[in-house]
Amino acid sequence: QVELVESGGGLVQAGGSLRISCAASRPFHNYVMGWFRQAPGKEREFVAYIDALQRETVYADSVKGRFTISRDNSKDTLYLQMDSLKPEDTALYFCAACVKDCMEFTGNLSHYGSWGQGTQVTVST
Repeated sequence: QVELVESGGGLVQAGGSLRISCAASRPFHNYVMGWFRQAPGKEREFVAYIDALQRETVYADSVKGRFTISRDNSKDTLYLQMDSLKPEDTALYFCAACVKDCMEFTGNLSHYGSWGQGTQVTVST
């Protein structure tokens, strides 16, 4: 099972940008990957999805046009570029690997495993 470690979170002003990363403990080129987030007092929610070969990406409506998911399989690293950040984007961001029903897009949290510990993103007004 691959282990995942997120990094790159921080404090940014509204309208700013941030790129967070997710490093895998071993080659992850066969894994479908996702980013999720959890704000205080709220349930964890889907943010973005990317298939193993970067042929397909899917975004939550709330981040579409502002966030970009990508991966570098040569570095076993997943990225999330976040632009035009809003205070409502404040959350703990997690990466995870799809472990169930991965042949097509899924944003279902129960289909993902190998969760990282998360990286905090805080957007100030």
